[in-house]
Amino acid sequence: MSTITSSLTKWQKKKLCSLLSHDRLSLLFKASVHGYHVNKFHQKCNTQGPTVLVAYNKSGYVFGAFTNKNYAQTGQNVVDDKAFLFSFNDKEVKEAPLRVFSGNPQYAFTDTGPNFGSLVFLYNNTATVYSNPTTYKFDPHKMHGNDLQLTECEVYRVEDCGGLMEKPWRNVQWNSEGREALLSIISGWKPSLSSVKQARILLVGPVGAGKSSFFNSINSVFKGYVSSQANTGTAGTSLITQFRTYYIRPGSGVSHVPFALCDSMGLEEGLNSGLDVDDFASILKGHIQDKYQLNPSMPIQPDSPYFHKSPGLKDKIHCVVYVIDTSKIKLLSDKMIDKFVVFRKKTSQLGIPQLVLLTKVDEACPLVAEDLKNVYQSNYINKMVQEVSTHIGVSLSAVIPVKNYYQELDIDPQTDVLLLKAVVQILRAAEGFFDDFYNPEEKSE
Repeated sequence: MSTITSSLTKWQKKKLCSLLSHDRLSLLFKASVHGYHVNKFHQKCNTQGPTVLVAYNKSGYVFGAFTNKNYAQTGQNVVDDKAFLFSFNDKEVKEAPLRVFSGNPQYAFTDTGPNFGSLVFLYNNTATVYSNPTTYKFDPHKMHGNDLQLTECEVYRVEDCGGLMEKPWRNVQWNSEGREALLSIISGWKPSLSSVKQARILLVGPVGAGKSSFFNSINSVFKGYVSSQANTGTAGTSLITQFRTYYIRPGSGVSHVPFALCDSMGLEEGLNSGLDVDDFASILKGHIQDKYQLNPSMPIQPDSPYFHKSPGLKDKIHCVVYVIDTSKIKLLSDKMIDKFVVFRKKTSQLGIPQLVLLTKVDEACPLVAEDLKNVYQSNYINKMVQEVSTHIGVSLSAVIPVKNYYQELDIDPQTDVLLLKAVVQILRAAEGFFDDFYNPEEKSE
């Protein structure tokens, strides 16, 4: 599945949110991905509550419609006294957006699709708009520049972040002492088996979720500056095509890093695309060696020079970490959730502990973007943690919110604390794997 990203620029999103008086927009439908078809629109947008449709044309106009009601494909006129049409132009950044309310709220829109009478989007199931200023009175030039051909059409659920809880639901020591305490825990951790020197952690997740960025971020914490060793980006398919094992050099006062992070191809919906479940199993068992070129349509064969026929405990994966973009949780398709379930069951069969990292928490909740320390007081982040716990089938304590470094030039103490907190939880989970092999006569030195 292609990575679904919003076409709104930062300032466009800010303008739109100012019209809506809400905290966040959650992308539901993107015509270039799901199709310029009314039925596809209804599949993604029905019964989602308040939504805003955003259309784009080559003339630089961003325009659309807000409704406070549900789409339900009833074919009936819908009463909505809060519905409005809007428009703004990329060339007129400083001007206030145009907003037009219906002259008759009894006919705010017709529930046959995104049909607001005066503007009908996805007209005749094409990338066009029908425009006729009747119920909504507007100047066509100011609304869309008389350009009715769309370059994109998106629908967002309009959400309230729910504010902050009175008390945090997890306690974090955000100051420098807290950071140093976490580093001390990490540097002092050792596997309970002398035959294993480092815990091997496998990162798994959809394309664009932030797997490689997590490694880069952890690496940055130990280096003391933002670094980018692993390839990252927002391509529609996985940038990572090899199985890679990344080792982190000691730093920040840590003499030994007791873990390695393993990365692989991202998960994708389609057949013969993304990480194959058989290759996933081979990675878990320690059969696949570093830099093996993964092939989605052909899992590794035992005669491959990269196939490790007799892996030891030190070669196996000791903890699987699923990486999910917090902003995309509600966009996870049934196929993607089913794939997560298959991978989770395979991991459980091998007795390997599992955690979930929720990335991009600052993009998901404006209150967290404002102050990262709000992450464990955010009602919205708490809700997403609960949703992921249910979808993926892991306990609430196994879901860890993080913020990766992705645009910063310098490290930030609070970001470091959240990242290091995640590493500590990962190491504690990995210890559960070693406990199954614990022999009191074989202790870690």
